[in-house]
Amino acid sequence: MMKSFTRIARASPRVKASASLSAAGRLSTAGSIRCASNASSGEPLKKTPLYDFHVANGAKMVPFAGYHMPVQYSSLSLADSHHFTRNHASLFDVSHMVQHIFKGPAAAAFLEKVTPSSWSNVAPMSGKLTTFLWPGTGGIVDDTIVTRIGENEFYVVTNGACLDKDTKYIDEELGKFGGDVQWTRLDGSGLVALQGPQAAEILSEVLATDINLKEFYFGNTVQAELKLADGGKTHPVLISRGGYTGEDGFEISFNGKLYPALESTVKAVESLIKTAGPERLQMAGLGARDSLRLEAGMCLYGHDLDDTTTPVEAGLSWIISPERRKAGGFHGAEIILPQLTPKSKGGSGVERRRVGFVVQGAPAREGAEIQKDGQTIGTITSGVPSPTLGKNIAMGYIKDGQHKAGTEVDVVVRGRKRQAVVTKMPFTPAKYWKAPA
Repeated sequence: MMKSFTRIARASPRVKASASLSAAGRLSTAGSIRCASNASSGEPLKKTPLYDFHVANGAKMVPFAGYHMPVQYSSLSLADSHHFTRNHASLFDVSHMVQHIFKGPAAAAFLEKVTPSSWSNVAPMSGKLTTFLWPGTGGIVDDTIVTRIGENEFYVVTNGACLDKDTKYIDEELGKFGGDVQWTRLDGSGLVALQGPQAAEILSEVLATDINLKEFYFGNTVQAELKLADGGKTHPVLISRGGYTGEDGFEISFNGKLYPALESTVKAVESLIKTAGPERLQMAGLGARDSLRLEAGMCLYGHDLDDTTTPVEAGLSWIISPERRKAGGFHGAEIILPQLTPKSKGGSGVERRRVGFVVQGAPAREGAEIQKDGQTIGTITSGVPSPTLGKNIAMGYIKDGQHKAGTEVDVVVRGRKRQAVVTKMPFTPAKYWKAPA
């Protein structure tokens, strides 16, 4: 595993991060799953704390975001694993994601410079989705979850495939910012996602800390300990309610900078599997994760989001806090804020919008052209057959004005036009455990 490193903006000279970094490489297609390859960098793939566990339990491993990752397990097909998550619960290894801590009196101000969200007024132990932004263009550097875990301390999770780019970006932005901020990247840590309608029931049975899960809502975070199969307990872990599947669930972080994450992550997963039993909980891989997230209308960076896309184009205007819409002050605000107002009302609007599609016939994959009356008006960025709906679903960008639900278009799949209709997302109802309105 890589060494952790810390960068202190107020004291450190403008040096690059000392950790050994590996490029995620180009994203390629393996069946219907987008996988990252290190072929271009020549560096060996890394292993998560659960690598040996995956292999021992019949996982098919593939390159993804610079890691050996399980695409599926021999016990279930991709469709069966998808359905099992929707009906029971699945456990996903997401340790390839990059975990960070930003700490210091100026941490909130720094995050408000590089994202369009407000952080100085966020309640402790709560978090939300946001995006890092490029100055000048408002393009999305990466999408991220940010959680306030202390008065001046924030826990941040970014995409593994963006490791090199994000590290360079954060290092340079801290150098320009100059405030009192300490940034620590938690390399060597574990991160697992427990997802599905039985997730809360299962977690309650392994909690060694008293937590009322009925009042622990989507976006909330807590520190807790978990019971182990040998009668012991884990070190304190960070548990966040949320996930990438559209189901109720939790993400559990094992801090590798403070504790032996390699050992504790495996033991915790074994405890969850043993406690729940195979009728309630199964391991799942990237294959099911991809179809689940697309049904939930979730973006995959490098496909549905990239450096040229603004939050408004991506349908993520809701991440821009009301006070930031008035005050601005974040990277790309001069581009993004006028986009919030359509041209018909005096703003700049946008030329394209991210939308969902239901496609007839063959499934539409990334790169497929979207046409209307023979004219190209957009591009598909993700597409899979939906196990839940029994239909081919996709998302992509379409010309503004053609983005309304119900608009009929053609999608060119393998040289043939397929009928498609613009559809609201998520494709399946979200089942997050949210606080009463």
